[in-house]
Amino acid sequence: MSKNGLLINYEYCTGCHTCEVACQQEHDFPVGKCGIKVTEYVYAADKKPVAVDFMPFVTELCDLCIERNRNGELPACVKHCQSFCMSFGPIDQLAAQMQKTPRSALFAPW
Repeated sequence: MSKNGLLINYEYCTGCHTCEVACQQEHDFPVGKCGIKVTEYVYAADKKPVAVDFMPFVTELCDLCIERNRNGELPACVKHCQSFCMSFGPIDQLAAQMQKTPRSALFAPW
């Protein structure tokens, strides 16, 4: 059995924080605790407009919603992602998918 992971194509993340809210509600985490945290990066460049990237990072609290997986459901963050920038599945398949999406990150929390 292959290990599962989470692939995030951060080029399309809009910074809506829905993944954080879904995670907190799914696991009943207190305020300030979450299995995924969206970080904002602002870039200023000469003669170019300011650019903003949002990157969801998996934290030590993430278990990829193992209980949801046992019931055949996606992790809460993936299910509720409004920009569809998150994928869940076997790491080898996600790594192959990652080759087509250069601005992405692959997480395997355990």
